[in-house]
Amino acid sequence: MFLKNIHHIAIICSDYQRSKEFYTKVLGLDVIREVYRKERDSYKLDLGLRGEYIIELFSFPSPPERLSRPESCGLRHLAFAVEDIDGAVDALKHRQVAVEEVRIDDITGKRFVFFADPDGLPIEFYET
Repeated sequence: MFLKNIHHIAIICSDYQRSKEFYTKVLGLDVIREVYRKERDSYKLDLGLRGEYIIELFSFPSPPERLSRPESCGLRHLAFAVEDIDGAVDALKHRQVAVEEVRIDDITGKRFVFFADPDGLPIEFYET
């Protein structure tokens, strides 16, 4: 097997418009393509960062909830690299996003912080 890179991450949301606004307005991801699939009563929103396709945001009628805390099995979190953790935290707080305290990675010494998307999916900003 010869893996090249991660192609995309798929996320199912409970409130499409709220999540679309979060990922595009709060995080600043670019809309690549938005499609409504009538047969599934579902939206599929392809999102990118600096021209690179990274997230598929889906809506489905009444998706089941998934536990995300404490440390449940499955996707633990989605992490984005940032250059300025303090600036990123300030930008999130300005948009009324609850942010945990900035921590330091014991192994790398790098700073990171967690917050959540509208459905509680943990998201991390990791300072590079």
